[in-house]
Amino acid sequence: MKQPNFAAMSPVVAKAIEQMMAEQGDKFSLEKVNLAELKRRTGISRARLRRMKEHGFEDTEHAAKGRKASTTLLSGYTGILDGLLKNGVTNSAVCLSRLRANGYTGSQTTIKNYILAHQHLIPPARYAVAPQGNRGRRYTTGPGDAFQMDWGFTKVQSFTGEEYSVACFAMVCHHCGERYVEFFPNAKQENLFIGMLHGFRYMGVPQYILTDNMKSVVIRRDQDGHPLWQKDYEQFMRTVGFQTKLCKPRHPFTKGKVERLVRFVKDNFLAGRSFWNVTDLNLSALDWCDEQNTTFHRGLGIPQDIHRERCGSVVTKLNDSPELLPYLCPERRISFDGFVNYEGRRFGVPYTYGGKTVRVMRNGSCLYIYSADMARLLATHEVTWAYQDSFCANQYAFPEQPEEFPSMPVKTVIRQLPQPSTDLSFEKFNFTKEDDEDD
Repeated sequence: MKQPNFAAMSPVVAKAIEQMMAEQGDKFSLEKVNLAELKRRTGISRARLRRMKEHGFEDTEHAAKGRKASTTLLSGYTGILDGLLKNGVTNSAVCLSRLRANGYTGSQTTIKNYILAHQHLIPPARYAVAPQGNRGRRYTTGPGDAFQMDWGFTKVQSFTGEEYSVACFAMVCHHCGERYVEFFPNAKQENLFIGMLHGFRYMGVPQYILTDNMKSVVIRRDQDGHPLWQKDYEQFMRTVGFQTKLCKPRHPFTKGKVERLVRFVKDNFLAGRSFWNVTDLNLSALDWCDEQNTTFHRGLGIPQDIHRERCGSVVTKLNDSPELLPYLCPERRISFDGFVNYEGRRFGVPYTYGGKTVRVMRNGSCLYIYSADMARLLATHEVTWAYQDSFCANQYAFPEQPEEFPSMPVKTVIRQLPQPSTDLSFEKFNFTKEDDEDD
């Protein structure tokens, strides 16, 4: 009878066989062991025990142990993932969205395992100051009572090697977390009005807005601490129909949602992103907002559903009234050569227009130039975001003038001769003329 090699067996099987040998004595046989009883003692299936019996119940390694597949679902996408890690993008959700856009069909866990195995590609993190911890209680409001707004900035490296700044307007509902993001070339007051109106179209008009002490919102505070509003912003509040509350400086608990949204945009939406122009960037930002507003967030739920059910009955719908058109179409002065400057580019105005100012509005990839009274559309330009001047049709055409035409058939005919040469100093050297006279 073959003696069992307990050292080569797993501890559970070795213990069970040893007990069965002690109970059966000389009648025990390893070749005729009762697999049903062994299954009851070890919890291992009979099919597996039958396979183990062929090797004397000894543990044997699989022939493919340690071998890895030559190609996986991540093969072909490691270059993109390495580039994201080298740029400091370690969020697996962001990496998954970038790879899904390029055709990746694997899971997020595969990306997490790859990131853990390639930590050497991630640049070291640098902290300017130590975290200060929680210093107060967060500020809460009811459904649709308040929206928070703020500006964020990012650097853009153009294909020519130049670097410029782009402003990100962010607005978020204080109650449900519904968000809206739009990008502008700068953070001027006219762009603030355009961003707020677009945000109100997307989410509705709340009772009041929470913001910090922007120059385009408040000038200063009086002796009692009451704000002195900037006159254009004060008129804008009356026209749209909302109020504004200023937050305490350096106190993120008051409007921390929008500050967290700005950081989330930088870490999630802008991480490793490339774009063609600001129009393309805004279209992608709107799709990103739709995606985030319909995604379940821990602690918030689904923002769009909550905003529709609770906040929708409180906020008011923004109507496109004629009073809002001046804010959507800022005024521009026409230069001496017939151009207007808008968002750092020059666009042509027809020469026939006699006014000194126009109003300009960009909608998507088209730019519209209206007269100062918004009564006439002067020109339409395709926004290419190139630094070359954009000319309009018949920009330098002269105005039409009355012209007389003959009322009877014209019978008089005259002949026109070529202009004679006026250079008399070299006339004596004209030998061709002498040959013509000899003939």
